[in-house]
Amino acid sequence: MDKNMKNMLAGKPYIPTKEQGKISHKAHRLCQEYNAIPDTDKKARDAIIDELLGEHGNGTYLQGSIQIDYGVFTEVGDNFYSNFNLTILDTCPVKIGNNVMFGPNVTLATPLHPLLPEQRNDRILADGTVGHYEYGAPITIGDNCWFASNVTVCVGVEIGNNCVIGAGAVVTHNIPDNSLALGVPAKVVRQLSESDRIKNWPF
Repeated sequence: MDKNMKNMLAGKPYIPTKEQGKISHKAHRLCQEYNAIPDTDKKARDAIIDELLGEHGNGTYLQGSIQIDYGVFTEVGDNFYSNFNLTILDTCPVKIGNNVMFGPNVTLATPLHPLLPEQRNDRILADGTVGHYEYGAPITIGDNCWFASNVTVCVGVEIGNNCVIGAGAVVTHNIPDNSLALGVPAKVVRQLSESDRIKNWPF
């Protein structure tokens, strides 16, 4: 792993190069193959997940379609479930705990670009090629979380254990354990407690 790749994973400015391209092109191909496989063909799907993700626990299920940028920089724990249209941009590490459930259209995005165009746009680099710099920050999600549909988790966010993120939320700041967070940007509206237990549930 060269210095530029190490900078990318560390959240420092880096230049997208052929080294990154090889990894991301492979991940994009694997996602395309996964999306073409019927969800009844568990063996073929599991083989792609094994190759795509950096680490995963038992019981990983991705309904598809999936769009994952690198894959090898994403780790998921046991019993991870994602509904339709999962997107993970893992230029920095993404770590997801055990027993996490995602609704449809969840996006986890670790990349950042400068706000000022003169820092963001392509330029002639020191080696004479045309390119630009990017940077990012990791995303970490704890155990026993549920994200409803259309949740976006932004760069650098840490979400604690036992959290529920409401539909359509855009999470821009860290969320502590046992929180219900709603809105754009997402805000903690209250702590989850025993009072949230559903009556007459089977257990």
